[in-house]
Amino acid sequence: MSEDFATPPRGSFDAPTQPPAPSAPQPSAWQQPPAAAPAYPTPPYAYAAPTPRGRSGWFWVAIIGGIFAMIVLIVCVTFASLAKTFGTDADAGSSFSGSSSIAVIDISGVILDADKIDKQLQKFGDDASVKAIILHINSPGGGAAASQEIYHEVMRIRTEKHKKIIASAESVDASGAYYISSACDKIYANPASVVGSIGVIMEWTNYGELLRWAKLKNITIHAGELKDAGDPTRDLTPKEEAYFQSLVDNMYGQFVHDVAIGRHVKDEDIKPLATGQVWTGEQAIALHLIDAQGGFRTALMETAKDAGISGEPRIVRPKSEKRGLLATLSADSDTLFPDPSQLLDHAPGFYFMWK
Repeated sequence: MSEDFATPPRGSFDAPTQPPAPSAPQPSAWQQPPAAAPAYPTPPYAYAAPTPRGRSGWFWVAIIGGIFAMIVLIVCVTFASLAKTFGTDADAGSSFSGSSSIAVIDISGVILDADKIDKQLQKFGDDASVKAIILHINSPGGGAAASQEIYHEVMRIRTEKHKKIIASAESVDASGAYYISSACDKIYANPASVVGSIGVIMEWTNYGELLRWAKLKNITIHAGELKDAGDPTRDLTPKEEAYFQSLVDNMYGQFVHDVAIGRHVKDEDIKPLATGQVWTGEQAIALHLIDAQGGFRTALMETAKDAGISGEPRIVRPKSEKRGLLATLSADSDTLFPDPSQLLDHAPGFYFMWK
C-alpha cells in the first residue's frame, strides 16, 4: 500500500465522551435544611434531676408548737372570761353574807333608754350587802322621758329601800343628767365640772328644700288638724308652733318642779337658775345646785363613812355585757354604714339635753 496508516498508539485517543447528565437544581441558602446538631458523646458524669428534699424536723416542731400555743391561748381566754363573769363579786355585784359594799353605776353619754339603769338600781337596791349607791355621771342629758324615769326610780329606791344614793359628776352633769342627780341624797362635782342646764329643747330636721331639689313630693293624708304638726317637709304654721311651745313649757315646769323636790327647795328658787345655761362646779355650789366639791374618790370615801363602813370600801359594779364580734358588728352597723333613709325618719323629739 502506498499510503502508510500509522496505527495510533494504544490509549492515544479518548473514547467519545458522553454529554454530562443534567444536575439537579441546588436549593438556595434560605431553602437549606437546618444542619443537624453534631452528636456529642454522652459524658459519663451526666447529672440526673434533683430529688425533692423533705421538710426538716424543726419545721414540723414549729408547726406543732404554734398549734399548741393557739390552743393554750384559747383555753386561757375562755377561763378568764368565765372567771370575770362568775368569779369575782366586785365585777358581778353578788351579795355575800356579812360584807358591806358600795355599788357604783356609770351613767355616761346621751341618755336614750332608762331600762338598763333602772334594772341596775333595782338590783343594788335589793342587795342587802350594798350599803349605798353612787351614780358616776358624765353625760349631757338626753331624752326627756328616759331621764325622768330614772329620776323617779332613784327616788323610789331611796324611799322604799332606805339607801343613800349619791351623784358624783365627772366632766359633765347637765340637763337630763342633772335631772337624775337632783333626785340623789347628795351631789359631788369637781370645781371644773359642768353642771346645770335646766331646760327643754325640741328639734328636728326640715328637709323640704331637699325634696323640692330632688323633684320629690311628700303626700300626707290625716284626720285631725294637728295630726301632722311638725311635718319635716314644710314650715310650721303659727298654730303648730304655739302647740309645740305649750308642750315644751309643760315639760319645763315638770323639770323645775322635780329638781326643786330633789333639792328640797321651792320651785321659785329653781326658776331663776332654769335658763338652760351651765355652771362650773365652783359656781354651782354657791347656787346650791350641788352639795360638795370633789371627785369620785372623795364621794366614795365620804359615802362609805356615812354608811358606817370603815377603811377602804369594797366596790361592786354591774356585770359587763359580753358581746361577740358578730354582735358588735351587727349592733354598730348603723353607725359604720348609715342608712340615708334614716334622715327621712327623724321625727320631732323632746330632750333634756345640753349642747
